[in-house]
Amino acid sequence: MPWNLNSDRPIFLQIVERIQTDIISGKYKPGDKLPSVRDLAAEAAVNPNTMQKAFAELERTGLVYSQRTTGRFITEDTTMIDELKANLAKEKITEFIALMQQLGFSREEILALISDTMKGETS
Repeated sequence: MPWNLNSDRPIFLQIVERIQTDIISGKYKPGDKLPSVRDLAAEAAVNPNTMQKAFAELERTGLVYSQRTTGRFITEDTTMIDELKANLAKEKITEFIALMQQLGFSREEILALISDTMKGETS
């Protein structure tokens, strides 16, 4: 999947979010070794210092940990990963509801649209 980074927000934060998404979606599993800073920086077409800053933030949160001689690894704390997944889902749902309300939909209409869409029906 392409990185699709843009200049409207700090690049390192977009990288953090991308790696978080890769972890909660299962691309990287608990205990997996992450690619090197240089490899991921080349893949994302960013400066290695920017990728290093993103890795440092992921380490600060505990989602990633470093072993000096062998690299960086995904936490094996599945509870932490599940909580991150739930929090990101709530955030996206809240954003969606706010957007739909700006478009003039009531909560009931939003629920009906979601239900219809989930059933494969479209209005």
